[in-house]
Amino acid sequence: MTWLPADFVHPTHVELPGGGCHLRPITGADTDLDHPAVMGSQARLWSIYGEAYGWPRADMTYEDDLKDLERHAREIEAHESFNYALFDDAETALLGCVYIDPPERQDADAEVSWWVVDDRVGTDLERAMDALVPQWIAESWPFERPRLIGRDLSWKEWLALPKLA
Repeated sequence: MTWLPADFVHPTHVELPGGGCHLRPITGADTDLDHPAVMGSQARLWSIYGEAYGWPRADMTYEDDLKDLERHAREIEAHESFNYALFDDAETALLGCVYIDPPERQDADAEVSWWVVDDRVGTDLERAMDALVPQWIAESWPFERPRLIGRDLSWKEWLALPKLA
């Protein structure tokens, strides 16, 4: 299977169960909300994504984040990878993200991870994300073997898997 079928249309709005929040593809225009969300959770996010991706650096500037989000938006448009931001319904707060990427490691056709901001860890919002994301990936995406990194296996286990040739 190739990364995505040519006729695949990615979702543009996904409601979280219970209402009040939704996912949508991130854009550079979201930097005003993304930067404080990421930097407010930087230490924990680094403990998750740092070894694998070197992100988010402790000195990540607003401009660095803007460039990163603009790159994500281009990748979304080209169907190369996907970054969905979790917003409150009014889009006044960015509360987390979901990443859907082509596989870097063997035996999967997609690699998926997600997070919520520090003050939402352990809350109903995080539990809703943990329930929604696997179901959403199974129902709305054309993958046969998605890998849920940090869920199906730890980041350390993922890093130990053989890379794709």
